[in-house]
Amino acid sequence: MIRFILQNSRWLTAGALLTLISSFGQTYFISIFAGEIRTAFNLSHGDWGAIYGFGTFASAIVMIWSGGLTDVMRVRHLGPIVLAALAASCLFMALNPWVALLPVVIFCLRFTGQGMSTHIAAVAMSRWFVANRGKALSVASLGFSVGEACYPILVVSLLLFFSWQSVWILAAGVAALAIPALLWLLTEERSPQSSATEGQSLGMSGRHWSRTQALRHPLFWFMIPALLGQSAFNTAFFFLQVHFAEIKGWEHLQLVAMFPVYTMVSITAMILSGILLDKLDTARLIPYFQLPMIVAFLIFAFGQSLIAALVGFIFLGLSSGANATLPNAFWAEFYGTKHLGSIKAAATAVMVLGSAIGPAVTGVLLDYDLPLGTQYVAVSVFFGFSSLMMWAGVQRVRTRLSN
Repeated sequence: MIRFILQNSRWLTAGALLTLISSFGQTYFISIFAGEIRTAFNLSHGDWGAIYGFGTFASAIVMIWSGGLTDVMRVRHLGPIVLAALAASCLFMALNPWVALLPVVIFCLRFTGQGMSTHIAAVAMSRWFVANRGKALSVASLGFSVGEACYPILVVSLLLFFSWQSVWILAAGVAALAIPALLWLLTEERSPQSSATEGQSLGMSGRHWSRTQALRHPLFWFMIPALLGQSAFNTAFFFLQVHFAEIKGWEHLQLVAMFPVYTMVSITAMILSGILLDKLDTARLIPYFQLPMIVAFLIFAFGQSLIAALVGFIFLGLSSGANATLPNAFWAEFYGTKHLGSIKAAATAVMVLGSAIGPAVTGVLLDYDLPLGTQYVAVSVFFGFSSLMMWAGVQRVRTRLSN
């Protein structure tokens, strides 16, 4: 693993940089400002959830088209464009005075951050590395983990001294500074290149699948509950972190202080799942990676102590870490890499749609007085269903995988 990282440090760092900067469009970052945004624009939980859901849903629709750009453009060309747009989106959030434009702000942040930045990194790692795809995805995904560990505590601390708008201006500056860093890292782009013309690996039945063919195949739809659920309910949990702390009687800072533990578990699960993925295969691992989510949300529903919350974060981290490698490798392994950008764009759109549904639904249910604990019990049941669907779908087709 260490030798692999050293030999490919330039390209792995480029992937990690993209995932790190994507933090500014991720729910765990935006939700830190939920209280300030709701106060500034006089929004209820339901209002804020609906706005967030609408902007995120719009980004999912656009991702279906824009994700295919990774099939025709190099990372060193597309990446800087997306990072520049993300920096502009951060400024938009800082300077926007009108509630009517808030859905547009959310769209811009979610599309450039959660959507395109992560999509470019995952597609590049899946194409650049075949035999070591799992390791590459796990290393590149460390950017997510570093962001989740550092940004919440940093931002909550900064908010004690600066306005929330000033913190967004600082985020814009960080995103802008990442552009020259990415260009330098990709001065020499890895071969096989991050386009569909080189370094192709085959999918099921020893062929490349187009997006249309993938969408017509039952396996894609067996994966839908898992794609929606992981995104929807992980997003909803972090989106409502302020409210979660309030109903449990904790200080918000006490809750975010646990994020580094969650992150360390995620990193461990991410690396181990990447190594296991290269030694075994995705088909043997992916049906089971959401099982820890069942335990996590049951603990969040019934646990009343900070110790219980910490245990919940450990189980949440296990699934979150594996989620950074297994689903991304899944599309390349089962459908090939020639049209990987377009196929994964459809999957990413489903994931982004899930992240729109989660906050919107939970926010509305809170407005209708359905307790968060009751919602989390239902979430646990859902993850049992999604795991069963993945297992059934993979069992139907695993014999068709290319060796």
